[in-house]
Amino acid sequence: MGRADGTFTIGELSRRTGLPVKTIRFYSDEGLLPPADRTSSGYRLYDVTAMARLELIKTLRELGLGLTDVSAVLARETSVPRLARRHIDALDEQIRRLRLRRAVLRAVVKRESELEEVKLMNRLAAMSDEERARLLDEFWQEVTEGLPVDAEFYERMRSAKPELPDDPSPEQLEAWIEFAELIQDPEFRAVTRRMSERHAEDLRAGQATVPAQEDWIGWSERAQKALDAGLAPDSPEGRELADDIARTWAPEGQDPADPAFRASVADRIAVGTDHRAERYWQLMAIMNGWPEVPTRVPAVEWLTAALRG
Repeated sequence: MGRADGTFTIGELSRRTGLPVKTIRFYSDEGLLPPADRTSSGYRLYDVTAMARLELIKTLRELGLGLTDVSAVLARETSVPRLARRHIDALDEQIRRLRLRRAVLRAVVKRESELEEVKLMNRLAAMSDEERARLLDEFWQEVTEGLPVDAEFYERMRSAKPELPDDPSPEQLEAWIEFAELIQDPEFRAVTRRMSERHAEDLRAGQATVPAQEDWIGWSERAQKALDAGLAPDSPEGRELADDIARTWAPEGQDPADPAFRASVADRIAVGTDHRAERYWQLMAIMNGWPEVPTRVPAVEWLTAALRG
């Protein structure tokens, strides 16, 4: 209980805040927590403003701020509401850091990571949106450099940036850690580079890189249904799908039934079929809050097997 005049002794303040008397006395001696009054015996008394200041000091210290920085923060606060607002800001920052730490620790448990990987994940989790964008720009620069690719097509690819909300979920933070590791993986960069090279070759040859988006959606959905039904690629459904793809893809004068042509189409599709490339967009969707990107690689592999017949 406080005194009748609304003040508290240092012992009462300790019980209310959970801080040791010795710590409170130290803060008071350092000028961070001036007493509101003193008893006739000279003992320090504190009011509700001092209690709010002490709670803020506690949070700022837990965030790692030194006494000089804490003093600078407190120098601008003169009332309980202002102290409370500053305390909320400090707690929000503390919560953000704890969520980052939790995301890293969850990833550590999932991957059974060693110390060096933990350090890397911790650094990745703390990146800003600008730093994330620079890392992604570097990836696209490497996988397209020197290639005469379709600038408009690749600009659309590059324009999708990972933008985490101010209060990201653990899943979004984990998705960013996985995404950052993926785009820095030399093997994935090599795979993406090969896709870009094939794209450039098709462009030079005057061929469409891929059929229309609506065609692809329809083909993959049909392949997925056949796969779910346990049908083989050389089933009637597989042969019918292969016929439709070959007819749509065949340039003028090309026999769509030609096995060599169908094999070449299957090869072109296979170059762009990689579960890591699909994972790239699935992770991007998680980070940015987009609709879920379904897994289509097994269906596309079924589709290419049907083309090879």
